[in-house]
Amino acid sequence: MRVVLDTNILFSALISPHGAPDIIYRAWRSVRFEIVTSRYQLDEIRRASRYPKLKAILQPARVGTMANNLQRTVVLDCLDIQEETNDPDDAFLLAMARVGKADYLVTGDRRAGLLQREHIGRTRIVTPAVFCDEAL
Repeated sequence: MRVVLDTNILFSALISPHGAPDIIYRAWRSVRFEIVTSRYQLDEIRRASRYPKLKAILQPARVGTMANNLQRTVVLDCLDIQEETNDPDDAFLLAMARVGKADYLVTGDRRAGLLQREHIGRTRIVTPAVFCDEAL
């Protein structure tokens, strides 16, 4: 099973050790599914983790470890971003799902309109709780 995790899910797993994002992150680390990521997302993780509000709650060593682990997954080098979203900064997630032939895109971001789409091609777009119920 191939899965795209929104950056907010990855950060949530580092912030709170007792929620669905953490369960998902631990399941991936236990090789229960394969993550699809991209150079674009890895850059976003590095950049966003330095924002003052996130820097105050994220441990740099844990972010670094996560980024290093993600580099050992399916990393897409080139993305043809054709999809439109309410938040243009999230269009790359849809492109990753499409190009990476993901089964799921997991996000908690309701304002970008991703969850309202419900799918892109073969990829189901779901919340962390739904993913845990259906796939783990």
